[in-house]
Amino acid sequence: MDRLSTTVRPYAWGSTTAIPELLGTAPTGEPQAEMWMGAHPGAPSRVTRHTPQGARELSLDEVIAADPERELGPAALARFGPRLPFLLKILAAGAPLSLQVHPDAARARTGYDAEERAGIPLDAPHRNYRDPHHKPELICALTPFEGFCGFRRPAETADLLAALDVDSLKPYVDLLHAHPEDAALREVLTAVLTADPAGIATTVDETAAACARLGGAHAPYAALAHHFPGDPGVLAALLLNHVLLQPGEALYLGAGVPHAYLTGLGVEIMANSDNVLRCGLTPKHIDVPELLRVVRFEAGDPGVLRPEASPAGEEVYETPVDEFRLSRYARPEGAAPADLTTATPQILLATAGSPRVGELALTPGQSVFVPAGETVELSGGGTLFRATVLA
Repeated sequence: MDRLSTTVRPYAWGSTTAIPELLGTAPTGEPQAEMWMGAHPGAPSRVTRHTPQGARELSLDEVIAADPERELGPAALARFGPRLPFLLKILAAGAPLSLQVHPDAARARTGYDAEERAGIPLDAPHRNYRDPHHKPELICALTPFEGFCGFRRPAETADLLAALDVDSLKPYVDLLHAHPEDAALREVLTAVLTADPAGIATTVDETAAACARLGGAHAPYAALAHHFPGDPGVLAALLLNHVLLQPGEALYLGAGVPHAYLTGLGVEIMANSDNVLRCGLTPKHIDVPELLRVVRFEAGDPGVLRPEASPAGEEVYETPVDEFRLSRYARPEGAAPADLTTATPQILLATAGSPRVGELALTPGQSVFVPAGETVELSGGGTLFRATVLA
């Protein structure tokens, strides 16, 4: 197995303190948003491998490309090809991320192929599909973690908006009382995102002022407007469930589910893709027609996940995808060793205490890559997240 050397991405929305506190290092004063663990070409982790020429530091994607069957195992290689199909992250939000959705596998392939035929460069600002893969994801809270996820019931949103007593919101209130619910949600989101920019900015500002005045359930939207004044994404967010995860709780974000993270520290795992369609809270490109093809206009509970414990002490976050499987071990000192050997590749991440993986002692924020089939035993106390695939 290999200890991973990782990259921290300094996105502007990142917390300046959360990742340093986890690692036990001094803050730099700059945002530290995401620590990536995996083989994504944008910031692959690095490992030290011993070769006949001596020790060499290699990127994990290079290591996998050199011998994919050994590193990934025959089953994962046959199922997903010569690539690690997931990316593991520590995510630290100090400010809201963009409101977004991800496509399903069929739409990702269709959209990617169409943009390739059109000759749109992969790095073009208006490109929607950077690869032909879907991007389901799971976020597990390490601290209280706040976000928006999925559509609230339209009648409940109508009551939330009506309480604000903003004249320009009243047409949306009327639409949200219409049936069926999916059509009502589609009509309101379309109206918000296609409205005259100056007019909708005024509505957002009036809405934000009313939210600040009322507080309570309205307070998160006032905070959102503080970061993104006049942005129609603030009104889009009012259609969504507001969620506060406690440590250990998680959200699964499937295809077409609108969501945004606001604040908190968490472990995130996703299919290894860059496909994002934005709804607002961003200066980046928003393709409204394509977005409306992808969004699932289904209202309901956001579905907070709590892990299912096994007799061996592994707590599994069940999701309906094969590209990743996330679990954790929360172990007291003196707990019996656990065998983590499996036929698929793994990344093991410590978030508390001092667990040992084989001969390697891990501190919070440290991680290892375990090739498929390699014998690995977990000992010591602390919390360890285990990322692998179903193949």
